[in-house]
Amino acid sequence: MKFVYLTVVLTVFSQLIVKWRVSRAGALPADWPHRLTFLFGLLCDPWILSGVISTFLAGLCWMLAMTKVELSYAYPFIGLVFVLILISSSLLFHEAVTTAKVIGVLLVIAGILVASRG
Repeated sequence: MKFVYLTVVLTVFSQLIVKWRVSRAGALPADWPHRLTFLFGLLCDPWILSGVISTFLAGLCWMLAMTKVELSYAYPFIGLVFVLILISSSLLFHEAVTTAKVIGVLLVIAGILVASRG
């Protein structure tokens, strides 16, 4: 199960880093030549690179997890990404936590609990 949890942590890290750096980069340019320059600039950002590497490592951890745990048992735990992203994005980026989001996350948690017992 440790590889499943590592997959979750690395995925959350990646998403938070990308959001942070993209938010600081500004608006996406309207025309394609400037968009490509914008995206290339993001890819050269060391923090973005750490997020890309984190996503790659999450994939490797997932493959390792699949050697030890049944997919139908492990996959619901990926739902923890939703829970951690909601909490983190609220704390770090001051994103709104709406009633609908809370209900959705509670349903995800309920689903994880049910699936992990079955």
